[in-house]
Amino acid sequence: QVQLVESGGGLVRTGDSLRLSCTASGRTSGTYAMAWFRQAPGEDRQFVAAINWPGDSTYVRPSVRERFTISRDNAAHSLYLQMNNLKPEDSTVYYCAAREVYGGPSFHTQSSEYPYWGQGTQVTVSS
Repeated sequence: QVQLVESGGGLVRTGDSLRLSCTASGRTSGTYAMAWFRQAPGEDRQFVAAINWPGDSTYVRPSVRERFTISRDNAAHSLYLQMNNLKPEDSTVYYCAAREVYGGPSFHTQSSEYPYWGQGTQVTVSS
């Protein structure tokens, strides 16, 4: 069992930056691919970015690729999302997710592929 806890969200202005963090606890000895999703009220959960195990490959959705960077620190059992030049349309709840993998470079962008989730952290960008 793996528990995930996000932090770093908040209220910022257009053009500001935020770094979201996700810390894992419990069974951290496995090999996990990890990802960030976001979900606005009344909408489906949207894929943002993913990183493989051990972290030498990443994939970010094209709409935010120039502004967002995903990274991980395996020794610290942590996942990060650096968000620069934030826009009002980035405002939503951001979730950390993890799935155990056994090799291969593939990425999954569907939320149903990730069995472990954090509670979410709110990001609000004012104009």
